[in-house]
Amino acid sequence: MSEHLTTLPESTPSPRRLRLAAAIGAVVFGSIVVIGVATRLSEARSLRQWTDEQAIPTVTVSEPESADGKAPLELPAQMDAFTNAPIYARTSGYLKSWNKDIGAPVKAGDLLAEIDTPDLDQQLLQAQADLASAKANAALAATTAKRWQALRATDPDSVSQQSVDQYNGDYAAKQAQVNAAQANLDRLKALKSYARIIAPFDGRVTARNTDVGALVTADSAGGTPLFQVSDTGKLRVYVRVPQVYAPSIHRGDEATLTVPEYPGQTFTAKVEADARAITPTSGTTLVQLLVNNPDGKLLPSSYASVSFNIAANALGLRVPAEALIFDDKGLHVATLDNDDHVHFKAVTIRRDYGKTVEIGSGLGQGDRVIINPPDGLVDGDQVRIARSPEPAGKPHDKA
Repeated sequence: MSEHLTTLPESTPSPRRLRLAAAIGAVVFGSIVVIGVATRLSEARSLRQWTDEQAIPTVTVSEPESADGKAPLELPAQMDAFTNAPIYARTSGYLKSWNKDIGAPVKAGDLLAEIDTPDLDQQLLQAQADLASAKANAALAATTAKRWQALRATDPDSVSQQSVDQYNGDYAAKQAQVNAAQANLDRLKALKSYARIIAPFDGRVTARNTDVGALVTADSAGGTPLFQVSDTGKLRVYVRVPQVYAPSIHRGDEATLTVPEYPGQTFTAKVEADARAITPTSGTTLVQLLVNNPDGKLLPSSYASVSFNIAANALGLRVPAEALIFDDKGLHVATLDNDDHVHFKAVTIRRDYGKTVEIGSGLGQGDRVIINPPDGLVDGDQVRIARSPEPAGKPHDKA
């Protein structure tokens, strides 16, 4: 008996199921396409928004500060000895000796050096001899004149009045020669006294330009002095103050003085006088200050820096110097309105303090000024204000 194998027929999807599967596939594909397009549009919109935000410049702003109070004004200065005397020779000869070298303290009348004057010594001897001869001639003329006067008085007919007058005149002339000889001798003695070179005042020898045996010529004021003596107990400080600050500095005002050889150390100087005139070439006025120097730490003819405390104008406003803009339109600053739009304002400077400047006109108390404005800003631009960095070590607020 043979076996018969039975084969089951394969199931065939119905058309309805095929349409449903196709519809589902179309919906899924469409959803994917829609989601992809939406994602791309969102990313493009975000990129465009980010690009627009990056195009807005970020700036730092500062409000003008009132210029009330005092502000430092630092200027270069030069110090000089309170009294400075170059010592020249008043008589010729050879330097015999010197007693004081550079840096030596001296008192008024101290001997600095001595000059050997052989030529002058001979002139003195000759002058003394001329004086003695003139006195002898005058004595003889006086005796002769008295005798003729006596003869005229006892016997008027024996001598004439003309002869008496002649001898009286001769005596007067001889007496004048005595006076001239005496004056010449005194002159030479005065020159001889200059052979001793002495200090004119208390101070310190700051220069010695001669040595033993050197030829010394009198009246050489146009040449090199033999010595230089300076009074350094006080120093004069000379500083040139710009014209705009001149009215703010008065006699008696104190200033702070610093020198490079003593970093961190300050000295007090006091305004003594000013030139009361402006130098046309520099637009400055010369101001003189005095500084005490009892220990001699400050050196004459050295440079220093003087800082004045200048009273600021109550109507002025101070802004950082980095806020100023110089271009072909002049001097102005960039400010922000309430909507953070840029507006340029023309300003004038009243005083320059270095890091800050005092504005004379163009700004108001509540204006917001841009510090270091970026290039390319134009009036009406929108900007973003940078946030101030949080101080180090400050705890964050907890959520």
